[in-house]
Amino acid sequence: MKLEILQPTVDQKYILRNLMELYQYDFSEFENEDVNEDGVYGYRHLNNYWTTPGHFPFLIKVDGNLAGFALVREIASSDTHSSSYFKICEFFIMKKYRKEGIGKKSAFYLFDFFPGAWEVAEIETNLPAQRFWRKVISEYTDNNFLEVQKDNWHGPIQLFTSQKHLCPTR
Repeated sequence: MKLEILQPTVDQKYILRNLMELYQYDFSEFENEDVNEDGVYGYRHLNNYWTTPGHFPFLIKVDGNLAGFALVREIASSDTHSSSYFKICEFFIMKKYRKEGIGKKSAFYLFDFFPGAWEVAEIETNLPAQRFWRKVISEYTDNNFLEVQKDNWHGPIQLFTSQKHLCPTR
């Protein structure tokens, strides 16, 4: 199985927009969102990933087929972090490719691609995501991460620092 993680061009934004609909449909199990009058969820922040510094879109392919995406942001320093940090804003692997290690390998690739402080947050009701991220981050960091709660977020947040590993996807 060949895994590719690519940064799409602005001309490929429509691909991510289409995959985002599948993601939001899956995510509707955990949030009370409805499609709009055109029958789509829409994602109002998508353009930022091509127009705003510190926003990074990725497409995930398996054997040349689209398998998912990730949206990563670099966030300026805050009370939790003394310097900027990276955040997984959205992460999606299509059901066909789940349970095959694609999500883990993709996450490891992103952590390696952006060495430094990281924050990964899951909503309180998304228990499968919590299990996934705890397992992946624990393995990536050799269980060297901190899980916190914040007043402005309803769910767990994992904090850790990534370093360059010998990533199997490279």
